[in-house]
Amino acid sequence: MTFTTALPAALIAFAVAAPVYAQDLVQRPTVTLEAADRLATSAAGACQQLGRTIVVAVLDGGGHLLVVRRDPAVGPHNIEAARRKAFTALSTRTATLDLARRAALDADSRNLNTLPELLLLGGGVPLAVKGAPVGAIGVAGGGGAGNDHACALAAIAAVPALDQPTSSTTKESP
Repeated sequence: MTFTTALPAALIAFAVAAPVYAQDLVQRPTVTLEAADRLATSAAGACQQLGRTIVVAVLDGGGHLLVVRRDPAVGPHNIEAARRKAFTALSTRTATLDLARRAALDADSRNLNTLPELLLLGGGVPLAVKGAPVGAIGVAGGGGAGNDHACALAAIAAVPALDQPTSSTTKESP
């Protein structure tokens, strides 16, 4: 048997010996590009109502950037700030405003600032469906952490399929 015939035979044998069953795979909701666009547009609109312009970043459940939207009036450093706020919210499953406030009071939480990708600054909010994380939104440049957070929450309200944050946006501790 030659290599060119042995390889296909081996692949077929492996496929037969190791079948993949539907129950072996986890089915999860995901943030679509359309939903990410709606989140970005809604966040920008909410901040515009406050007389502010922003950068907004939306990540999927794996932490990959789906959408970034930057008003030309906002400094370019805010692109990375928005992405890192979203990443922090996704990673910790906690709104970054809550993390920042907790870090001000608790040395253990304050140590999260030592991790290079995390940014404990309000404006990042996790996205969930039926309690399961599906992504995150990060807003930066809106004139303060409170404004950034409020614009992120307003964006989530524009996508009814997402869990709507309650008065306490913290889902779990980091």
